[in-house]
Amino acid sequence: MSLLDDVAERDSWRCWVCDEAVDPDESVNDPRGPSVDSRTADRKAKVAERLAHRGCNTRKGAVKVVIAWPDHLHVVEPAPLLTVAGRLERKGGREMVGRCPTERDAQEAANWLVDRFSRLVPGLPVTADIEPGGGQFLVILNTGRR
Repeated sequence: MSLLDDVAERDSWRCWVCDEAVDPDESVNDPRGPSVDSRTADRKAKVAERLAHRGCNTRKGAVKVVIAWPDHLHVVEPAPLLTVAGRLERKGGREMVGRCPTERDAQEAANWLVDRFSRLVPGLPVTADIEPGGGQFLVILNTGRR
């Protein structure tokens, strides 16, 4: 149980898949209970364990994980965030992740992305820029070269 506690404390008792709180008092057999997971099915990859709900962890084994964008954000053609995270981890640089109709919408999306990536890829310094383009506003994630 100490591995679970250590991982959970490091991840602030938040599920890396759905980004919702994990109840430390819930049974580990309950779908909302805590479990230790890695973000990849590749056993050779050197990815640290992460905290996940038991249900999120089980579902991840059957289907490819999708990190959902919140419904309240107005983003056109949002990028698949795990794919973006993987590329930024490997290569660094910058990547356009969505288009927004207003600058305010773009700022909300940028703020959410920086916050979400701080938990999705701990240790990867991610910033977000907003650039006007084609009557819309582009949201771009940046990180240093790897």
